[in-house]
Amino acid sequence: MVWIHLIIAGLFEVFWATMMKLSHGFSKLDYSIATVVGMFLSFYFLAKATKQMPLSLAYPIWTGIGALGAILVGAIFFKDSLSPLTWVFVAFLLIGLIGIKMTSGH
Repeated sequence: MVWIHLIIAGLFEVFWATMMKLSHGFSKLDYSIATVVGMFLSFYFLAKATKQMPLSLAYPIWTGIGALGAILVGAIFFKDSLSPLTWVFVAFLLIGLIGIKMTSGH
């Protein structure tokens, strides 16, 4: 269950970052509220995960899920342009997260 909480926390991190972008500097109330709700839920599920998982594992995985998710959202929905070399490093990030999961013992 700890991994599910951590994945949910990471997905809410992607959600709030996306809503923050859509809020246009917190000038759109609905997206601004969604940002704050997403932040709360992301931290809530991260806190639940850190009850059973060391911070040294939970935090980098949470931020990694957020980073990968934000990259994908940016590329797919906001048409952010990333170089092929950038995608290589994105793959390294994914490999690192998988490696942490496989070797963590949790």
